[in-house]
Amino acid sequence: MQRRRTSAIDIVASRAKVGVVVSRFNQEITNQLLGNANQALRRYRVKEKNVTVVSVAGSIEIPYALQHLARLKRYDCLVALGCVIRGATAHFDYVCKMVQEGVLRVMLDHHIPIGFGVLTVNTLEQAQARIHVGGEAVAAALELAILEAKKERR
Repeated sequence: MQRRRTSAIDIVASRAKVGVVVSRFNQEITNQLLGNANQALRRYRVKEKNVTVVSVAGSIEIPYALQHLARLKRYDCLVALGCVIRGATAHFDYVCKMVQEGVLRVMLDHHIPIGFGVLTVNTLEQAQARIHVGGEAVAAALELAILEAKKERR
């Protein structure tokens, strides 16, 4: 049996406090995104007691919930999970823009890493092909948390 090497991300993750915001809209996809995010959190040895999951109605509500968690100053990083599927109207474009800009604003205004796992796709099939993004968003957030940890050690 080959042993997995310990990396900087593992060391930070083992002590990390992570907030996850997940949309209930398109729940058949967002549940899978959350499942992949939880697998990644376990893989990086984040303690279950250090993970908070907040469920919101839709993707537009994600930035508000992230802002709430950021203001608490309890988390080393946050993760945004949602799924917006294009419909027949321009609504898709507005929702995607609001979510992306809102998440970016929270990240920069509160100086907290946020893994972006909000799918913006044309079809349900495209969304299903991208559910791995839940785990990738966790990895990205933890990787950014390493930058903060290194800065604080100086």
